[in-house]
Amino acid sequence: MQNSLPKVLGTYKQSANIANWFGLPAVADVLFKPCSVSDLQNFLNKVDSQIPLHIIGAGSNIIIANHNIFGVVIKLGKEFANISHHQNILTVGGANLCSNVALYCQQHNLGGLEFLSTIPGSIGGSIAMNAGCYGGEVSQFLLEATALDYQGNLHKLTNQDFGFVYRGNSLTKKYIFLEAVFACKPSNQPEISQKISDFLQQREQTQPIRAKTGGSTFKNPVNNQNYKAWQLIDAVGLRGFFIGDACFSAKHCNFLINTKQATAQNLLDLGKLAQEKVLQKFNIPLQWEIKIIK
Repeated sequence: MQNSLPKVLGTYKQSANIANWFGLPAVADVLFKPCSVSDLQNFLNKVDSQIPLHIIGAGSNIIIANHNIFGVVIKLGKEFANISHHQNILTVGGANLCSNVALYCQQHNLGGLEFLSTIPGSIGGSIAMNAGCYGGEVSQFLLEATALDYQGNLHKLTNQDFGFVYRGNSLTKKYIFLEAVFACKPSNQPEISQKISDFLQQREQTQPIRAKTGGSTFKNPVNNQNYKAWQLIDAVGLRGFFIGDACFSAKHCNFLINTKQATAQNLLDLGKLAQEKVLQKFNIPLQWEIKIIK
C-alpha cells in the first residue's frame, strides 16, 4: 500500500504495531506520523479517498476489533504537542496528553482544568468526545480549536460550532484536532495541587486504573438521569462477569478489563451482553463511550 500513498516529509511504517490500553494485538497496514501541519494537509489532499483513515492518539479509549487495521493510522507526535499560555488563555497542541496539560496548568496557576489529570488520552481525543469527569468537561473551557477535515482543509471551530453534547458533539464532518484554546480561571498552585490530588485519590479508590482497560465503557444515559451506566450494569448482574478473559470490573462495573489474554471479540461480546440485558430490564439503550475501530 505504501507505494500508492502520497510523498510526505514525515514517516510511513508498514505493518506497524499499534499500542492500546486494552493490550490487544493490533497491526496497521501503514502508520503515518506527519512532521507538520502542512505535511498532514498535503497527505490528506492527495491520499486516495478509498483508503480508510484512522486517527489514534494515546490508544486509551479504543477497542480494535480486528487484529489487522486496514488502511492508514495517523498518529500525531511531538510536533503537535506545543503548549503555552498568555494570562489565563491556554493554547495546547492536540497530541498533548491530558494529564500533562493539567500539570502545566498547575505550574502556571491556571485553574479549571484539574479534571484533565484523571482523563486518559490526548487533548485531540478529549475535544472530539467532550471528555469530562468530577463536574468538569471540555466544553466548559474550550474557546476554539484548529482542525483539518479529511480532505485537508483547515478550519477554526468555535465552541458554538461544535454543538457539544454529553460525551460528544454535533459536528457533521470528521476532523483531526490540531490545537485547542482554553479559557482557564485564575488560581494558585496549592489550590490546583489539592484539587488534582483529590481527583487522583478518588480515581484510585473507585476505578481499576492499574488494569488493562479503556476507561468508562458506556455513556451515562442522558434521558434517564436517575441511573448511571455502572448502576444499570450492576443491576443486571454483570459486575465481575467474564466472557473469556474479559470482564466487567468488580471495582467499577462500567469498566471492561482484559484480565489476561482477552480478545477484542470477548470485550465486544461482553459489552453487547450488557446492552441487551439493560435494554430488556430497563428499556434503556446503553451507548458505547469507547470507540470501536473496525
